[in-house]
Amino acid sequence: MKQGDVTVGGTEGSRATVRSIAAEAGVSIATVSRVMSGQDNVADATRRRVRAAADRLGAAPALRRGTAEGAVYVRCPYVLTDYFGVIVSSIAETLDLHGRRLVLSAGDAARDLQVLGGLPDDPTIAGALLIVPPEPARELEELRARDFPFVVVDPRTPLRSDIASVSAANLTGARNVSAHLVELGHRRIGVIGGPGYWLAGQSRVAGHNSALADAGVLPSSELLRSIEPTADWGYAAACELLDLPERPTALVAFNDKAAVGALRAAYERGLRVPEDLSITGFDDIDLSRSTLPRLTTVRQPLEEMGRMAASLLMRLLERHTVDTLHVELATQLIVRDSTGPVPLSPH
Repeated sequence: MKQGDVTVGGTEGSRATVRSIAAEAGVSIATVSRVMSGQDNVADATRRRVRAAADRLGAAPALRRGTAEGAVYVRCPYVLTDYFGVIVSSIAETLDLHGRRLVLSAGDAARDLQVLGGLPDDPTIAGALLIVPPEPARELEELRARDFPFVVVDPRTPLRSDIASVSAANLTGARNVSAHLVELGHRRIGVIGGPGYWLAGQSRVAGHNSALADAGVLPSSELLRSIEPTADWGYAAACELLDLPERPTALVAFNDKAAVGALRAAYERGLRVPEDLSITGFDDIDLSRSTLPRLTTVRQPLEEMGRMAASLLMRLLERHTVDTLHVELATQLIVRDSTGPVPLSPH
């Protein structure tokens, strides 16, 4: 390939080059390169002419993703409280440092919107950050096949190796909190897990089972409940577990809100925490420090997840070589007041 024949887009067999765009627009190769790299020392009229030429030659998507003007689409189809709000805030701060505009789609109403397929065709969008995307893996793979830059934050399902993602060490975090209970003498531990089809939920149950295995204890399906991560669902699951003929001596809730629901169920049954029953959470949101007693939990690096995801996307947009597309951030066990030794007379 001759100097200047850098491929920037188009279909197979007729892919546009910097040289062909320069010829089409009547400008120099250097000018096209400056437009592609987002430099501002190009007249607006010239910039528009280069982009129009790129459009005609089918190179627009690659060209606009190289500019500093394209916005980042952030999709978080959940209410922006606690967990999700922290991640989105850190993403916004990081993108602002990079001078990138943010387009936010959030809230429960956004969950059923079919938006991924149209992102590569939107001339104002350079890339996307998808937070716990509800879309099936097939749709994410189709988006990747179109060479559209995006990063998944806390994926619901396993992803292909060429799809960038950032998550927390869920298995290790769950293993650590359950090992903490095992060290306190607990063997009959109820599990209030997340939805069984969520990757994070599966990893946390696996971590819990690993801690039990180290103590020579087999997991029991009787002690597992899979729920939506809310206080009301946590309350209902805890009621079922605490009303078993042989109730557990501890409850592991893999979500702080579910743990709050478990505290309510224990209170209604006259069980003291942690004297009669130990309860743990997961996430370490503000709520975990506001309960009585304060929750033992697993701290997820939510702010760092947002920052890392935004930084990884910027590297993809700037065409840097990225050796690690899957980033897993360490979690930390936070021991507070809601866990204690197994009671001598559990019942």
